[in-house]
Order: sequence, then C-alpha cells, then structure tokens
Amino acid sequence: MIACGVDIGSLTAQAVLVDDAGAILAHCNRRARPSPVDSAREVLDGAAAAAAVGRGDIGATVATGYGRQKLVEVGLARAHVSEISCHGAGAFHQLPGARTVIDIGGQDAKVIRLDPSGELGDFVMNDKCASGTGRFLEVMARTLEVDLERLGQMALQAAEPTPLSARCSIFCETEVLHHLQRGVDAAALAAGICRAMADRVAALTRRLGAEPAVTMTGGVAKNDGVRRELERLLGQRLVPLPRDPQVMGALGAALHALRGAA
Repeated sequence: MIACGVDIGSLTAQAVLVDDAGAILAHCNRRARPSPVDSAREVLDGAAAAAAVGRGDIGATVATGYGRQKLVEVGLARAHVSEISCHGAGAFHQLPGARTVIDIGGQDAKVIRLDPSGELGDFVMNDKCASGTGRFLEVMARTLEVDLERLGQMALQAAEPTPLSARCSIFCETEVLHHLQRGVDAAALAAGICRAMADRVAALTRRLGAEPAVTMTGGVAKNDGVRRELERLLGQRLVPLPRDPQVMGALGAALHALRGAA
C-alpha cells in the first residue's frame, strides 16, 4: 500500500508518499499557491510522478496545514490532522531519539515535546508576530537583495553580527535599511538577522524546555545561520534529520494515513 501526506503551508506546500512500512518513496516541495486545493494537486502530482505511480495507486491521503479541512471536503484527503501532531510524528520517525522538535513555519513557530514513544506530550506556539517565522527571513532577505537560501550562508561569513534592536519585523526592516545606507557589511547584517530570529525562538523553546535530543523541522531548519545561533543560545546541538526537514509535516500526515488505513 502507498499512503500520502499533504502539508499546505503559508509559503510552501509538500507531499510525501510512503510505503506500507513507512519508508519514504518520494516527496515534492513547491511554492504554495493562493488556493490550498491547487497547491495540494500540484504537490500530489509531483510526488506521484517522482515515485512513478498514478493517483489511483495511492491508498489513503491525510492533509495538514492551512486549508486542510478544504482538502477533505473536495475529496483530495480522507482526513486532516494538526500540524503539531504531524511535525512531531515526522521528526520522531526520522529521529527516534527526538524529544523536542522546533518547527518554524512561514507564519508561526512551534516547540513540541515528545514522550519516549513519540506521542505528543506538550507544545508552545507563537503566531502573534512574524519576527520568529520564515516570513521574517523572507522579508529580510529581500531587504538585503539576496536569495533566501543564501541568507544563512552569508551569516556564517560574518566576523560579528550587527545588533538589531527592533522587536517588530516591520521596524527591523527599517533598521536594516538604515544600516545598509550607512555602509554596514551585508554579511554582518545577515548574522544579526539570524541572531534576532534565533533569540525569539530560543525564548519560546525555554518556555517548554529543550529536552534532548532537540531537532528542527520546517524550511528554516535549512538556515545554517539560525541553527548556529539557536545552538549557542540553547547550549546544545540541534540534531539534523536524515531527510529534508521541510517535508516532516507531510511525512507525519502520511504516517497518520498509513495507520488509519491499517
């Protein structure tokens, strides 16, 4: 049997196909479209093509993320599950020693506590401000006129981060522009941006407690500058996942689909 998980985020969408043992057959990661249904169809087709299977070969699909209820309504998914449950399940499947999962999405940040069996124990969430989310990094990368993927690598090249005092992403953008006009090094600003974001996420993590092993899911997990700062602030290593951290929500949804169909 092939099971599928679809995760529709505010910035990106993913689909993951797994076999009946839970092994990943294929995944697809694309920029989210305005309609969650269109996003789901695109990543479903992409994952099916990558696995060389047809839609009809997929036995069960579970949706998570934004618009997940709509995917059930239109028949693209059998059921929907919360992002918190799916990111926890996906991370634990890839790293059975995971106890704390930091998930930074496009519009929110979540810290998830797992018990030794991988079940959800507790979580905290910040969805009140963009400064601790992927959207913040996207805005800052645009301000520095660099690709989002390059921001973290730039940060690693800085001798010292430029301190940023603004707590709000809008004011922070203005502050970065002011520094650029004064000729401040872009790499130092990139490092300051990563540190500012990590500071907000570390504060959220401390509310729950960072019980090892700690790992990250979501697109921001690929930002080496943010990872380095989080490790410094938390005083421990963030264990990398063996597969793309950005598809962990979709993987968790696929595992839920597999269990529901068993």
